[in-house]
Amino acid sequence: MTAPKTLDAPYVPPRIFGPQYRTATLGILLVVTLIAFEGMSVGVAMPKVSAELNALNLYGISFSAFLIASLFANVVAGLWSDRRGHTVPFLVGVGMFVAGMALAGAAGHAMVFVAARAVQGLGAGATIVAIYVMVARVYPPDARPKVFAALSAAWVVPAMVGPAVAGFVTEAFSWRWVFYGIIPLVVPALVMLLPALRQTAGTAGEPSSGPRSRPLPMSLAATATAGGAALLLAGLTGLQTSPVAGTVMAAVGLVALVLSLPRLLPPGAMRFGRGLPTTIMMRGLLSAAFFGVNTYIPLVLEEVKRFSTVQAGMALTFGALGWSLGSYLQSRKVVPAHTRIRRGAAFVTLGSLVTTVAMIPAVTGWIMVPAWIIAGFGMGIGMATVSVTAMKQSPANEQGANSAALSVTDMLGSALATGIAGAIVNVIGHQPDQLATGFVVVVGLMAVVGVLGVSVAGRVKD
Repeated sequence: MTAPKTLDAPYVPPRIFGPQYRTATLGILLVVTLIAFEGMSVGVAMPKVSAELNALNLYGISFSAFLIASLFANVVAGLWSDRRGHTVPFLVGVGMFVAGMALAGAAGHAMVFVAARAVQGLGAGATIVAIYVMVARVYPPDARPKVFAALSAAWVVPAMVGPAVAGFVTEAFSWRWVFYGIIPLVVPALVMLLPALRQTAGTAGEPSSGPRSRPLPMSLAATATAGGAALLLAGLTGLQTSPVAGTVMAAVGLVALVLSLPRLLPPGAMRFGRGLPTTIMMRGLLSAAFFGVNTYIPLVLEEVKRFSTVQAGMALTFGALGWSLGSYLQSRKVVPAHTRIRRGAAFVTLGSLVTTVAMIPAVTGWIMVPAWIIAGFGMGIGMATVSVTAMKQSPANEQGANSAALSVTDMLGSALATGIAGAIVNVIGHQPDQLATGFVVVVGLMAVVGVLGVSVAGRVKD
C-alpha cells in the first residue's frame, strides 16, 4: 500500500512587519527616519547658516564634507561588518552622528561647521552601511525589495514635516536648534533597535579573501579617495582667490582619486563592466545627477525667487514624496531591473531640466514643485532597484564590501557634483541674477550625467 500523498503548504511570502521581522524592521526604520530628518532639515537651513557664518563660498563644501567623510566611513564599516558583524559599526556610527550634530549646533565659525559636517558624515556613513548589511543578512531575498521600499517610505514623514519644521525653527529661533533638536530622538531609536541588534549579531560568516577584504590596503585606498576628493573640491573652490594653488590642489586630488577609487569598487566598475560593476556605478550617476541640483534648490528659491525658508523647503518635501512613490512601485517588479534603472535616470534628468524654467523672471518658482516630484520619482525607482540588484549580485561574504562600494559611489557622486556645482556658482557670482545663471549651468551639467546613466543602464544585466 502506498502512503497517501500530502500537499505542501502554499508558500507565504515573508512579511517584514510580521512577528519574525517586526523588531528589526521597526528599529531600522526609526534610525533611517532620524537620518532623514537631518538630511531634510540641513538642506533648508543651510542658506541661513551660510549667511550667519559668512560662508556662502563654502555652501557646497559644507555638503561635500559630510559626503566625503561618509565615503571613508562606508569602506571601513563595510570591512568591519564583513569580518565582525554589523552591530558595533552601527552603534559607533550613531554615536559619531550625534556628536557631529552637537558640534554643528555650537559652531561659531564656518570651518568649525564644516568640520562638524564631516563628523556627521563619518557617523552616517558607518550607520548606513551597517543597515544595508543588516538587511542582507536578516531578511530573505524575496523580502528585501519590501525592506528597501520601506526604507524609502521612512523618508515620507520627515519629507512632509522636516522642511517646514526646519524652516519654522530657523526663522522663529535659530538654525542651531535644527541640529540640537534631533539629538534627543536618538535615545528612543536605540532603545527600540538594541533587541534587534542582539538578535542578529554574530551572523557575519566567513569573510571574503578577495582584494577588497584586506583591511590595510582598503583603508589606505579609502583615505586616498576621500583625501583626493577633498583636495579636488578645495582646489576648485579656491581657484578665484589663489588660481595657482587651487589648480595644483585640484590636480593632485584628481590624480589621487583616479589611482585609488578603483581599489574600492568591483573589478571593471570604472569601465562599466556588465552586471555588478555597472550596478555599483549607477548609484553614483543617479546621486550626482539628482543631488547636484537638489542642494541648490533652497538657495536659488530664497535668493532669486524671494521665497521664505519654509516655502523653499516645499520643493524638497514633494521631491522626497515622489521618491517614496517610485520606490514603492519598483518593489512590484513589473519590468526588469535594468529597465527600471534606465527609467529612473530618465525621470531624474527630465525633472532637473524642468527646474530651470523657474529661473525665467516671469515664471513662478513653484514650478520647482512638480519638477522635483518627477526627479524624486526617478530616484525612488532607480536607487531602490540598484540596492536590491547589487545585493542579489553579491556573494554573502562580500555583501559588506559591495554595500560599501554602493555607498562610496553614492557619496562620491553627490560630493563631486555638489562641490563642482558650488565652484561653478562661486565663479559666476552670488547676486540673484548670477545665482540664476549658475543654477542653469549646474543643471545642464547634471543633465549630462543623467543622460550617461540612461545610456549605460542596460549593462546592469549580467
